[in-house]
Amino acid sequence: MTDDPNTASPPPSATVRVARRAADADESARASRTWWEDAADAYQAEHGGFLGDDAFVWGPEGLDEARARLLGKPEELRGARVLEVGCGAGQCARWLRSQGVGEVVGIDVSYRQLQHARRIDEQIGAAVTVAQADAQRLPFADGSFDVVCSAYGGFPFVPDAAAALAESARVLRPGGRLAFSVSHPIRWCFPDDPTEAGLVACDSYFDRRAYVEEDDAGRAIYVEHHHTLGDWVRSIATAGLYLRDLVEPEWPEDNEQTWGGWSPLRGRIIPGTAIFVAEKPPVP
Repeated sequence: MTDDPNTASPPPSATVRVARRAADADESARASRTWWEDAADAYQAEHGGFLGDDAFVWGPEGLDEARARLLGKPEELRGARVLEVGCGAGQCARWLRSQGVGEVVGIDVSYRQLQHARRIDEQIGAAVTVAQADAQRLPFADGSFDVVCSAYGGFPFVPDAAAALAESARVLRPGGRLAFSVSHPIRWCFPDDPTEAGLVACDSYFDRRAYVEEDDAGRAIYVEHHHTLGDWVRSIATAGLYLRDLVEPEWPEDNEQTWGGWSPLRGRIIPGTAIFVAEKPPVP
């Protein structure tokens, strides 16, 4: 792989079959790492303008943290230490630094995504601290951060939601906050199609088997996991956190962008994103 993020990477491995089946933590992490190494260039080229170089966008609807303030008031974040899980090219982390947050660290399973973070840093002169790591195994000490956040980062790709949230809770200090967004679980009932065909439910909401794309050798090259709303709420509680908010962004009238299965047509009828906001209890 070249060290120049402006040089195109090879295309993603060809998907020859799609399956709904179990995929454990190691297989999921390996598939995510391989997929995003290959897909990072195309992803940033297609969505980089929407995401911005230093903006915090929670999902395809375009809800941004500057308006939502799900991580807390600006004065509360100054001097805080924040971890972004699944940071991609560091857009959210860079925005947090621009708001005066004390320290921000971004992790991503894809080295190629982190190369794009470095490219943007050099272009706009605003550096963020990043490291290659898996959301399921955070390389930080207990109680290291005041806030952990993730905007469609690592959590859609983990098989064990409770274990992943427990890992984020572990690195939170008492009284700290966790906020993360994922595809709204109801979307798993519908085809990933932005047209009217995508408005017909065809799968069970309770089918928790992973969506797996395989190559010609049967190896998983892309894995995404489905957890119901109840699964996420229970996992938050199991991790020892209190759920403070559940945000389902409505599709704004001025957003005409189609992003995969997200579109104005579908977004104005069914929710596309779920954002969970939780807190770790303070020390008694």
